[in-house]
Amino acid sequence: MNKQIQNLYERAQKEQRLIIGLMSGTSMDGLDIALCDVTGSGTQTQIQILAFKTWAYNDDFRTKIKAVFSKRDVDLQLVCLMNEYIANVHAELINLALKEWGYKNDQIDFIASHGQTIFHSPKSLHKLTDYPNGTMQIGDGDHIAVKTGIITLSDFRQKHLAGGGEGAPLAVYGDYLIFSKESEDRVMLNIGGIANFTYLPGSLKANEIFSTDVGPGNTLMDQYVQKHYNIFYDKNSEIASSGILNEKLLSTLLNCGFFDDDFPKTTGPELFNLEYLQSAQKASATESIEKEHVMATLCHFSAETISNAIKKCFGANAAATVFMSGGGMHNPLLASLLKVKLPNSVFMSTADLGINPDAKEAVLFAVLANETLCGSPINFGQRQGVPSICMGKISLPE
Repeated sequence: MNKQIQNLYERAQKEQRLIIGLMSGTSMDGLDIALCDVTGSGTQTQIQILAFKTWAYNDDFRTKIKAVFSKRDVDLQLVCLMNEYIANVHAELINLALKEWGYKNDQIDFIASHGQTIFHSPKSLHKLTDYPNGTMQIGDGDHIAVKTGIITLSDFRQKHLAGGGEGAPLAVYGDYLIFSKESEDRVMLNIGGIANFTYLPGSLKANEIFSTDVGPGNTLMDQYVQKHYNIFYDKNSEIASSGILNEKLLSTLLNCGFFDDDFPKTTGPELFNLEYLQSAQKASATESIEKEHVMATLCHFSAETISNAIKKCFGANAAATVFMSGGGMHNPLLASLLKVKLPNSVFMSTADLGINPDAKEAVLFAVLANETLCGSPINFGQRQGVPSICMGKISLPE
């Protein structure tokens, strides 16, 4: 047997595994690195975060990603080069984190890398009848494995596509294993660039669970302040809080077929971008309103789409237990609007369940890798968009 295959087999057989989960989202703020202690698999999975940090991307690196991000027309050579470039940067950051935390690389069993999404194109968005769902994440797993010396699982979303899904969201798999609780219906709400949630029924029946994107989280607000204020995001919603909701603009922003589609569904900045906003402003004759009023309206837009999606599941008087994660939960205006729009629901964070909300997405990929190596596909029934599969390509370091 090849010694690398033997190494993979032996590490997968361990009772206790150290797995690094990586997440770099559409907000492109940095690389989340979560070092997880994992035992068991399936519904017996136990996970503890041993260390976590977000390595903030510098402006140069972020600019390089943006040059190939969410564009139909792009320099193919640059996409090719960025696939390796991002992987090398991520590998370097992993090595630095392990040194900072006092771990040697050979102590780590596996890396689970989400990669960097540069384009997401489900059929509901591209509407090309001859073509399937598509998505692309770059940051090659082989480069990470070789540069760190650690077996790496990557490119998780392609298997989801192959199994009949849209490549997103994948949170349903990890949320079910980590956060389900008998006799308590839960909503695991993650507000990143795009907002998504997983519904976890108290019945614990996997065939009743689903995860879905619901619309923009931070993406439109971030894009707007980056263009008009030359800042990365609206810290503490200072700009949005100084503005006033424009009802005409909000109504036009909400006039989109995506919001009428059934769950589960996916979307991305390919739809919700500044062109979308500009079209809505033109249609609502709000092109001249003050920038802070635009920001206030965009924040209301995110809150409205999230709350409407939860009401779609639980009814107009939704009384859900909502556990929040992602950067959007730190937006005080957005958080307060959600509580106003869902007055009968209880809002908490995944910290109340023992998982740092900023680390949650990275942890979920560690769980996905653990299932591929040590578990088996969870039976989610025959529902469209939730294939019962294990995900992730395996890259060996030698």
